[in-house]
Amino acid sequence: MRVVIDTNVLVSALRSRRGASFRLVQKLGSPQFQPVISPPLCLEYEDVFRRPGLLPGYTAQDIGDFLDYLLSECIECRIHFLWRPHLPDPKDDLVLELALAGSAPFIVTHNTRHFPGVETLGIRAVTPDEFLGILATP
Repeated sequence: MRVVIDTNVLVSALRSRRGASFRLVQKLGSPQFQPVISPPLCLEYEDVFRRPGLLPGYTAQDIGDFLDYLLSECIECRIHFLWRPHLPDPKDDLVLELALAGSAPFIVTHNTRHFPGVETLGIRAVTPDEFLGILATP
């Protein structure tokens, strides 16, 4: 199953080892799901992760190593058709476009309300906890 992981989920996973975001990141590399990535989303990940003070305790090398690992577990998808503007925030549009281009039925995000109406396109915006529940369903 392909999935797009929103930046806020990865930031949450790196900031705390207690929540569903961290448990989801621990499952990277498992056969249960395959994250998809596009060059624009990769650049967003890097830009956000490298913001001063956002991820205290992580060095630039740590962040680079995490990004390298994450990218090694992702399928790269090129976006050839833009759906903009579909959502209120253009950065959310890039996540939606990736889900469509990558045939990912799920966007995992803490901000599900930022993705109104995506169900009409065959995509569900779910929280990390909801997605883990989907993975656990036989």
